[in-house]
Amino acid sequence: MAEANLKSWRLNWARKNPALLYFAAGVAAIASVIWYLQFSTRAICCGDFDGYYHARWSRLLWEGMIKGEFPPRFTFLPLTTLNPSAYVDHHFLFHILQIPFTWFADEVFGAKVGAWLFSTLGIAALYWLVVRYRLSYPLVWLIALFAASNAFLFRINMTKAMSLSLVLMVAGIYLLFERKYIWLAPLAFLYVWTYSLWVLVVAAAVIWTLVVWWSERRFEWRAILWTSAGALLGFVINPYFPHNISLFVEHVVIKATAGGFSTEVGNEWYPYNSWEFLDNCLVAFLAMACGYIAFNAREKSLAARPLFLLIFSTLLLLANFRSRRWAEYWPPFAVLFAAFALQPVFDRARERKINNSFANATDENLVATRVRSKWNLSAWKLSGWSLTECFTVATIVVALGAAAVSNVWRTADDIRGSAAPEQYRAGMKWVQGNVRAGELIFNANWDDFPKIFYYDTWHAYVSGLDPTYLLDENRDLAKLYTRITRGEERDAAKLVRERFGARYVFLRHEDSPGNFQLNLMKDNRSEKIYDDKYCTIIRLQDDEHAVN
Repeated sequence: MAEANLKSWRLNWARKNPALLYFAAGVAAIASVIWYLQFSTRAICCGDFDGYYHARWSRLLWEGMIKGEFPPRFTFLPLTTLNPSAYVDHHFLFHILQIPFTWFADEVFGAKVGAWLFSTLGIAALYWLVVRYRLSYPLVWLIALFAASNAFLFRINMTKAMSLSLVLMVAGIYLLFERKYIWLAPLAFLYVWTYSLWVLVVAAAVIWTLVVWWSERRFEWRAILWTSAGALLGFVINPYFPHNISLFVEHVVIKATAGGFSTEVGNEWYPYNSWEFLDNCLVAFLAMACGYIAFNAREKSLAARPLFLLIFSTLLLLANFRSRRWAEYWPPFAVLFAAFALQPVFDRARERKINNSFANATDENLVATRVRSKWNLSAWKLSGWSLTECFTVATIVVALGAAAVSNVWRTADDIRGSAAPEQYRAGMKWVQGNVRAGELIFNANWDDFPKIFYYDTWHAYVSGLDPTYLLDENRDLAKLYTRITRGEERDAAKLVRERFGARYVFLRHEDSPGNFQLNLMKDNRSEKIYDDKYCTIIRLQDDEHAVN
């Protein structure tokens, strides 16, 4: 009897709380998929080494708190705009939130758990919008999020701030939709402290203001006011003020210009070729097409949210055409645009079906059932559907499911290609034991910096995180760095010693031997002092210690 009562209670609870049930099921699925992807590699995920920098700097922030030196000085890139007197942590709040994951005995594992949690929260926030606004077939839209783009799943797994950026972005959109504008101020404040793409929430406020003007002929100035005020306060009330303003301007000037980059930057800043973009984001493109077709501007009372997402996702699409790094934003918002644009279509179809079913009804109770919630579990049953409708829906679900499985499989395969976590560990341990603390090391590849920094915070390096930081601080030195590392300067050893003030050179193994190393070793003052399967370290002796 008790068991029957419990079963009855569970059924009643599910009928009364379908939204919570769908959301719980969705979050469980998201967490499981992200865990599988995140732990497809032993390394801090994925593609580039930036996650190693974020993990180590979070640990240094924690150690600075303990010592009463907060925030600690960043002494590791003295020749760049991130020198100790001008360093800005534009992921500051993200790094603070990462601190508990640096307490793990295995710090790599801790960083991966943090990335799993933040990635899960990012996708769950997107799915929450579907559940919160009671869009039809929420689990189908969840499958579509996984199917949208291989690049989206890959980049969302990175140990970077973009997952939290998605959470904050979704929160901002929700506040706009609910017209709770005053809360946009603290949100924008936190966004500025978390990630440099806080400009997206300001852009969202501008778009929403335009949409409200279109639908209600009313200028909704409060959205822009509170968002801008919060962002401004985030800049001023900031441990890195006023240098944070300079860094933001630097990012805008270098990365948001219409022309090419002034120096070689990370692959994420370059565009996909057309076929690669289409292959990576096919479902996202189809979602955009469905949204454009379904959008109905005639029903202004129902079109405000779809129109907002139409404009917002279109802007993200244009940004993604220019740069791969927008792949963590455009594809999921393409799916959300389709979900919101198609909802009025589903509502009209459901209303027509109900009206036809009860056209001749006279019983009051029967007529009353016409006003039934589309979230009732019975709405998922196929009763009353034609064979064509059943076949169409089944085909869409199967196709999306197949695309989602394919994306997850491809992403896991890509993530497995991440470099082993022990890469550079032995080499940097040797550096710690044999090179005087604080000495500048010439790293031949700027993108190696995050990983060598992860294993060695006792020394400084020539270039890292972004080559534009060296370029903006000293253009001549940056150009010389490029020529030297490309093997174009035959007197490389002398230039490294005299122009950069470095006596040690770090090269990744795949660059050894290269033209740069060959040029170094032509000088009898150069000596290879460490070599393993991952890296090579060369010492540049003074004249009186020349190698014979």
